[in-house]
Amino acid sequence: MLRSMYSGISGLRNFQTKLDVIGNNIANVNTYGFKKGRTIFKDLISQTVAGASASGDVRGGVNAKQVGLGSQIAAIDTIHTGGSTQFTGNTLDLAVAGDGFFQVGQINDGEVENIQYTRAGNFYMDNLGYLVNGEGQLLVGVDGVEVTVPVDPATPDIYEDADIATVTPIDPTTPDATRDALSRISIPTTAQSMSIAQDGKVTFVDSEGVLKYAGTLVMAKFPNPGGLEKVGGNKYQVSPNSGGAVYGEPTAQGIGKVESGFLEMSNVDLAEEFTEMIVAQRGFQANTRIITTSDEILQELVNLKR
Repeated sequence: MLRSMYSGISGLRNFQTKLDVIGNNIANVNTYGFKKGRTIFKDLISQTVAGASASGDVRGGVNAKQVGLGSQIAAIDTIHTGGSTQFTGNTLDLAVAGDGFFQVGQINDGEVENIQYTRAGNFYMDNLGYLVNGEGQLLVGVDGVEVTVPVDPATPDIYEDADIATVTPIDPTTPDATRDALSRISIPTTAQSMSIAQDGKVTFVDSEGVLKYAGTLVMAKFPNPGGLEKVGGNKYQVSPNSGGAVYGEPTAQGIGKVESGFLEMSNVDLAEEFTEMIVAQRGFQANTRIITTSDEILQELVNLKR
């Protein structure tokens, strides 16, 4: 009886964890760039009452007799499927169509530090013209060169003839090697307008009506994005199982293109979450019945002495 009670307790704990994950998913149904979690169970070690035996000349084989001792959490996965995109019309709202993460960090003595990764593309321009997220972390890219090209509506891509930096993909075994290529992107506060192309190139029209190149976004891709660790604020950090970041420009190396004026919504499906919540609730109730039934049987055993 005690064995069945402890099996029921393990089930209660696991379904409580599953409900915690579901609750977090539902709470973030409208969080930009959020990736839902999923709880996976596995059984605990089984107690072998009798071992298996092979068949012989007289008798056939006999299977082992085993009694399970409950369940435990096998994994809590982060599902990195893409969310739907929402049109905002804001130039600095960016969505990634494909794999890849935006990089945000801070600059110390010209070096990019404390890089974190995000799919939430709601960026802003601070008082100095730097592109930042809602927490003030700088959007990482490569600096633009000083290029002045008259704006010609007939040739909107004329800036591509300028000396635009290109980020070369690196060896993933040395993921920090390109960080010395990395910097921040700034737009003059006097700029009349700006645009971000699908390949991550940022341009703006200055106060004199001249088109200038400001820089290119540098994005990151991982061998195992499910291995990234959530650090809050819609951001992730590298873990031992995520693999090193491979850097590149949007549309290259399978990173995906950047859609300006859009935001990626959460990939949480409410219908799925409510269904899973019902299953978890019933599983929790069933395990409480195991405990109460075992308790009633133990009570009957105690009453035998009366």
